[in-house]
Amino acid sequence: MWGREGLPRKTRSLLNLAMLCALNRPHELKLHIGGALRNGVTKQEIQEVFLQAAIYAGVPAGVEAFRIAREVFAEQPETV
Repeated sequence: MWGREGLPRKTRSLLNLAMLCALNRPHELKLHIGGALRNGVTKQEIQEVFLQAAIYAGVPAGVEAFRIAREVFAEQPETV
């Protein structure tokens, strides 16, 4: 499963974030947000994924995902 080359890491991260948001898995979501940032996903892209997921998975799921993302973003060192 891991190490497969069918999709780029960045794409996998985006998919994981959307699915974890929709499934309401906050602890896993927090870990995967950090992983997504390391895989080259931007904060703006993460926000867009959660907005899209909120439309289809429900606003409460989206709100929780945004809350968790804000936590992770605050923990990230600022890059120049």
